[in-house]
Amino acid sequence: MTPTNRNNEEIEGQPYKEYVYSPVPVSSTSAVHHPTTTLTNFYKNNTSKESQCVNNKGYHHISQAKKMAEKGSKFLQYLAATTGNLCIVATGAMLGWTSPILPRLQEDNPLNPDNPLNYPVSKEEASWIGSLVPMGAIFGCFAAGILVEKIGRKKGLLFSTVPFLIGWILVASARSIYQLYVARLIFGFALAVPFTILPMYIGEIAETSIRGSLGSFLQLFITIGLLFSYAIGPYVSYMVLWIACGSLPIIFFISFLFMPESPYFLLGKGQKEDAIKALARLRGKSTTSVQKEADEMQATVDAAFRTQTTLADLFKVKANFKALLFTCALVSFQQLTGINVVLIYAEGIFKSTGTSLSTSLSTIILGVVQVLASAVTPLVIERLGRRILLVISGVGTAVTLGALGLFFFLKDVQHDDVESISWLPVVSLVIYISLYSIGWGPLPWAVMGEMFASDVKAKASGITVFVCWGLAFIITKFFSNIESAFGTHTAFWIFSACCVVAVLFAVLILPETKGKSLQEIQDELNGIRPAVPNLEGGPSSKL
Repeated sequence: MTPTNRNNEEIEGQPYKEYVYSPVPVSSTSAVHHPTTTLTNFYKNNTSKESQCVNNKGYHHISQAKKMAEKGSKFLQYLAATTGNLCIVATGAMLGWTSPILPRLQEDNPLNPDNPLNYPVSKEEASWIGSLVPMGAIFGCFAAGILVEKIGRKKGLLFSTVPFLIGWILVASARSIYQLYVARLIFGFALAVPFTILPMYIGEIAETSIRGSLGSFLQLFITIGLLFSYAIGPYVSYMVLWIACGSLPIIFFISFLFMPESPYFLLGKGQKEDAIKALARLRGKSTTSVQKEADEMQATVDAAFRTQTTLADLFKVKANFKALLFTCALVSFQQLTGINVVLIYAEGIFKSTGTSLSTSLSTIILGVVQVLASAVTPLVIERLGRRILLVISGVGTAVTLGALGLFFFLKDVQHDDVESISWLPVVSLVIYISLYSIGWGPLPWAVMGEMFASDVKAKASGITVFVCWGLAFIITKFFSNIESAFGTHTAFWIFSACCVVAVLFAVLILPETKGKSLQEIQDELNGIRPAVPNLEGGPSSKL
């Protein structure tokens, strides 16, 4: 007879409940592991003397319980996220390339060996070199969405190496401004691939407890790439810099080649055995121990792919549409914090203070600040959650942008003597970069990797990246027009006001995803209240 007090008993010093589970109730055609794997059934079916014994309370003790209790390891999840983000380092280095190179291209010196064009580029041409990357990303994001559905997350990321290398070959051999334009467009296409695919990949391979941390790696690694160009660019030749930057995607390719594919993608393609093997590698467990999680993933994938989805389903299905609105709003506010403009204007801010620091050293200092601040988010995101970090970041950026606007208002409009507050813009800039890097920099991408169902994730991510880089192009290209018409102070105050709206959005509208599985996030977006399992054996209840 089955005892009635098992809730209070232990097996190997652990509560009996921890050893008992029932897979998600899915049909026999969709479940990865068909038999119901409970201790009761195992006791009935396993009569081998080697795997069965009786403990001092009369219960069967079996080796299967040990397998189910495997602790596993998160090491490969961290390694996969790190090697995957080496592609983002390559992206950051490409973006930072213009900082040391554009001044050389604009230098009016026909004997300048670091200008392959042999003539100084105009201010307008320089602005196009900077702004064509976001334009290329506008087109690349949709190609990335198709790519990830056809060949998968891993192969899609590896493919990004191809346009990166083509871009650097064009940069190396450029003899006209138009060839640099084409190179920058191709770089934009290359950039869109990891920005679209990597959040999906990390969101699908990571356990709930570390998904936010791994998702916030993107901001950290892109700042490492920027610092790479900032730090070596001023001190090496044009040729050495493109060789150094061009080696980064090759290093990424070699490192990431050995990482597993997303189990969700494999299950969606019907490759169940491969999915279980990949999941076992990622969790550091045996294939038997990940059966339950694989069942749950299969149920999620089956629910998502039950019907053929189209682009229209992004707008017709409640959960999809809400997720799309949330992620598009997040990346829009990210750009409306003015980050690209502030970084471009950083040199002028340092000059306005009368500092003796060279512009290259000032840029390196900013790069170091970005890296250090970005390293904070992975450490605290799972403790504090997404929303609180966005609020802290938004409030800080609003205040510092307001202070920058005030400085330029007093200096350019009021024509006051600002020597006594010459420290204000530099302090504001450093605080701004720090607070942006812990919130609005990394978290929109982390949340994007969590929000969408499997069947629409590729299409939705492509649209989100399109919104992000389309807005980045508009702001970067036309900031100078706003500055000329209304003044620098007005532009900074507009960005400050946008940060205030972003804070309100985070507080009042954005749902918190901390500690929730991907299925729980989908349930919440659909308005389904979570069920509380009744551990005493009765029916589950609703909160």
